[in-house]
Amino acid sequence: MRTTTPKEDFTRGIWRENPVFLQMLGLCPALAVTNTVENAIAMGLATFFVLFCSSLLVSSCKSFIPHEVRISTYILIIATFVTLADMVLEAVVPEVHKELGAFIALIVVNCMILGRQEAFASKKPVGRSLLDATGTGIGFLIAMLMMGGFREVLGMGTFLGFELFGPSYEPWVVMILPAGGFLTLGFIMLGFGYYEQRKIAKAKEMSDVEGRVTS
Repeated sequence: MRTTTPKEDFTRGIWRENPVFLQMLGLCPALAVTNTVENAIAMGLATFFVLFCSSLLVSSCKSFIPHEVRISTYILIIATFVTLADMVLEAVVPEVHKELGAFIALIVVNCMILGRQEAFASKKPVGRSLLDATGTGIGFLIAMLMMGGFREVLGMGTFLGFELFGPSYEPWVVMILPAGGFLTLGFIMLGFGYYEQRKIAKAKEMSDVEGRVTS
């Protein structure tokens, strides 16, 4: 495996290896609770908190965790921080907590979080693990915001509850239904794919031009 730099540890989860749009992890909350921006922010921040804190604890205690029970230990650590996040959300934003429902508890089985513990935090120093967790958490939060914003604007004509188009706007109700999550994910991934194809085509074009010039 190629050795990465601290900068790469931080940035790869934001864009190059975005957990939702490229690795296709954490899709359950991304599809289920992003019908509004408020819900998306709450779930994104809760997931970020769990990922950051569990990476800190796993990386700090990795030498004390027996290899045979490492997965069970990671799940127990993650579940502890999920419980804390659940209690804080219920105390601070009870209405949002009610909207998110069981999906807060399901952070425990989010493959993105468990995967970062197994693949990175359990093998790297604390500082590098926190960089990786921060980058991945930011990438997940960005993905949630993009999906939540897209769905709320089209599905309700609002952004964070503020009216954007006036009373004459006819909302696309499908966008706040489960099907809207799949449509939104497809549109965003289509945009990413188009951007990457254009980037590759432009690089090839530049390479051909340089080749003609040198010859």
